[in-house]
Amino acid sequence: MEITTEQAAARARIAAELAATGFALPGTLSLQRYRCGKSNCRCRADPPTLHGPYALWTRKIDAKTVTRRLSAAELVDYAPLFENAKRLRALLAELQELTLGIVARSADSEGANRP
Repeated sequence: MEITTEQAAARARIAAELAATGFALPGTLSLQRYRCGKSNCRCRADPPTLHGPYALWTRKIDAKTVTRRLSAAELVDYAPLFENAKRLRALLAELQELTLGIVARSADSEGANRP
């Protein structure tokens, strides 16, 4: 499997970005607004004024979905960690695409050499 200079440079760039990325949290961060169960609450008015927004961290633990409500302070602290996780996933996808290109190119050149 031969790697071109451009592919080696791309791999080095991705590796450097991976190394520079800090801590990361798995899962997703979402902001939700809710309607409560009280019939005379402002969230039941027309138009409704929903409660929230509430920051929710959702992830899988032992194949079960777990959601945790984050405080405002936790949201400030954890938001960059979710961005880091998103960046790591993007870099991994980029590295996989690069590898697929290398493998496809290698398979094409091997196929051309066969009788």
